[in-house]
Amino acid sequence: MSTAEKYVHSLKQIKEAEDRTQIQIDERKKQVSEEFRNFESYVSKTITTAKTDGEKLVGSNVDQSRKKATTETEKIVNDATTKSKTVSAKIDTQTVQEIIDILLKGV
Repeated sequence: MSTAEKYVHSLKQIKEAEDRTQIQIDERKKQVSEEFRNFESYVSKTITTAKTDGEKLVGSNVDQSRKKATTETEKIVNDATTKSKTVSAKIDTQTVQEIIDILLKGV
């Protein structure tokens, strides 16, 4: 084999190696791209789920707070009603202050 033939043969081997490497690079690029799309989808779903769960939690906490406030308000009103029935016709300053304190306790 002459030097020129060896040179051409070496160039062909280099070109074949470059082609194989380029194919491997392209395949890896596709794989990474697919992994990225999958990760992006996963993150999107996770964010949506977290948002939904957060909204449910806020709604639940609002309902619980509303129920607690309603219960406390009813208790205050009942206490005020009971005390107002026992108040004599002559209301002194201390009694008025106690009634106001009871009514404002929940505010």
